[in-house]
Amino acid sequence: MAVETTGRFVGDLRDPAPAERLLWPDVAKGACIVLVVLWHVIMKQYLQIDWRISTPLPGAWGAAGELLLPLRMPLFFAISGFFAARAVNRPWRTVARSRVAKFFYLYVLWLSVHTLVLSFFPGFATEHAGSVLEFVSQLTITPTNLWYLFALAGYFVLAKLSRRLPFWIMLAAAFALSATASAGLVAVPGDRGGLYQNLLFFLAGSYGTSLVKRIATEASWLRFALIGVPYLGVLAAVDHFGLKTVFGLWPVLSLVAIVLGVTAAALVTRWERPANAIASVGRRTLPIYVIHLPLVAVLDAVLHDPLSSLGPAAQLAVAVLDPIVLVAAIVALCLLLHRILPSAWVFDLPARRSAEPPRAPAPDDRNASAQTMPLYSVRRPQAFPGPR
Repeated sequence: MAVETTGRFVGDLRDPAPAERLLWPDVAKGACIVLVVLWHVIMKQYLQIDWRISTPLPGAWGAAGELLLPLRMPLFFAISGFFAARAVNRPWRTVARSRVAKFFYLYVLWLSVHTLVLSFFPGFATEHAGSVLEFVSQLTITPTNLWYLFALAGYFVLAKLSRRLPFWIMLAAAFALSATASAGLVAVPGDRGGLYQNLLFFLAGSYGTSLVKRIATEASWLRFALIGVPYLGVLAAVDHFGLKTVFGLWPVLSLVAIVLGVTAAALVTRWERPANAIASVGRRTLPIYVIHLPLVAVLDAVLHDPLSSLGPAAQLAVAVLDPIVLVAAIVALCLLLHRILPSAWVFDLPARRSAEPPRAPAPDDRNASAQTMPLYSVRRPQAFPGPR
């Protein structure tokens, strides 16, 4: 991979035509958002049930969710950085509106919605503002479960300001920040820890576009197994011996997980139907991300007591199926609401009024726009042949 010491984002930043949009990033994003919903269902609904069964199924679901922590958001940010590489070099005026203002606007809007909805569910197992002061804190310094949007707004500012610096300085600083936060050496109230830990992966995806493409192009089941099997062993050892806070271990584990995630996404694209199904979710992750948590709160309020009062046999069936059924239902509901709600201001920054006709989108707007979870109007994706 060619390296530019001027600090510009490295890699081949030319965008493919819309018909040639890479399929594996959408597959990766689709899988990631499903795993995010699964994690919230497990932690905030499933494990809150009063289980009276002798099998360890609830604990197994919780352990599976924990094992996926190094993958979910790190891979999401790496893909976002991969798409952001060219956009960051555009003029400040463009970046400030289409990236920074947009993501912060969405954060403010949906933080307000979450605060209002969750106020009706005070027992729900997630943080939400109970006063104006708490709301202001969540708006500025201590982001909530919507922190992904908050983070991207800040990451774009930082990436834009530092684009002339040597890339290795930024990666080293981001690694140190991630390692410090994951080791518990700084205070991380709310979801501030995610904010500190994931800058590294956003920058890695931005600076390493050529490397990420190469990983996807050269994906093989053998490489996946050779990396994945020992990786699972390391994760098990880390959990067993309580090594999660060892300085530098979390970012290293997450970087390896990103390699595995990109490899797996590329391999999945060899099966056209499942790949297209997952990618269709990956192109609509924004509505799922911002809507799903209130839905989890509603379902928890409705289902907690009835499921807790079931007999052992019925609870055993629930213990197996509850996360799967609820994740599928929540994703479907989010996508339905996305079709109903006014996208122009609910899922995007409202357009400025202008007498001028709208300009044609720039090449990097059509495919590699740095939107976290955008909708794209593209032709039917093809089975993965590797980047063209």
